[in-house]
Amino acid sequence: MEQEYIILLQKILVVLFSVTLFWKIIKHMCGLLIIEKEPVTVLVSGAAGQIGYALLPMIARGVMLGPDQPVIIHMLDIEPAAEALNGVKMELIDAAFPLLKDVVATTDVVEACQGVNIAVMVGGFPRKEGMERKDVLSNNVSIYKAQASALEQHAAPDCKVLVVANPANTNALILKEFAPSIPEKNITCLTRLDHNRALGQISEKLNVHVSDVRNVIIWGNHSSTQYPDINHASVKTTNGEESVRDAIANDNWLNTEFITTVQQRGATIIKARKLSSALSAASAACDHIRDWVLGTPKGTWVSMGVYSDGSYGIQPGIIYSFPVTCEKGQWSIVNGLKIDELSREKMDATAKELMEEKTLAYSCLIDD
Repeated sequence: MEQEYIILLQKILVVLFSVTLFWKIIKHMCGLLIIEKEPVTVLVSGAAGQIGYALLPMIARGVMLGPDQPVIIHMLDIEPAAEALNGVKMELIDAAFPLLKDVVATTDVVEACQGVNIAVMVGGFPRKEGMERKDVLSNNVSIYKAQASALEQHAAPDCKVLVVANPANTNALILKEFAPSIPEKNITCLTRLDHNRALGQISEKLNVHVSDVRNVIIWGNHSSTQYPDINHASVKTTNGEESVRDAIANDNWLNTEFITTVQQRGATIIKARKLSSALSAASAACDHIRDWVLGTPKGTWVSMGVYSDGSYGIQPGIIYSFPVTCEKGQWSIVNGLKIDELSREKMDATAKELMEEKTLAYSCLIDD
């Protein structure tokens, strides 16, 4: 009997050893099958500036494209910023980001656009004291005309473009005009910062986590005429999910102070910091690209400045912020939302401003 137990024990040990060995072999083979993703080349223009300085480490750390996506970063800036740009490159190298496969720092727009998959256009001509709006637009028309031509000729065919520099909507429109081979659905502008600001205001008012608030909308222009709309937004509370308007139960605040706070938030931050809102803009740019490339969570939409197709009665031919969902690298406007009288008025007012900007920009093109 004892001999039988010994034989049984030996058999059990042999089986355990075999299973362990087999498992190790399987794990090893699976490891061999894990192939690192091809790097994505990301261009950041105006890379030596404040937003660029905040944005670049986020991209290199995987905040924009995911924790397993290697990246090659192309940094572009103007000649006077070349030394500062090189300093930023040194810092990126010194940070030893595992996902960062290469860094190119250049003042040559052709070199910067070579093989680019994603372009984040942060560089632009800022409005200075005493400048007329036409002067700002004229300078930006020249910049975006040149950069559009370089992207047209040298970027990857499926290049996705996000314009951050103001006036963002109209800069994106100019870029679209001079990069006709880039699909119009691949040229967008940043209104995610305004979207995030609206979420932040609601979460503070209700004393809930910002992730519990969803589906606010920014309609229109990234300017003080933009319309932050909460009529379709919801919030998770201790009573379950309910509309933001019902949860706040203060229409006067929602229709006045909330709107102006979001519209004027950038100016308020400049007054407080004596500098623009670089950190939140960089974070919003990452959010915009991440959701565009990787998709929006089910049941959630975000705000993106996109080429109008006439949805909600907005004139085609302008870049206008709509609620969108994203899937498989494509955005789609959320249709069928009910628009009340106040919303209609504000949506039309910001569209009117964009049409005026477009006319002004095109007059700059004629003068150019």
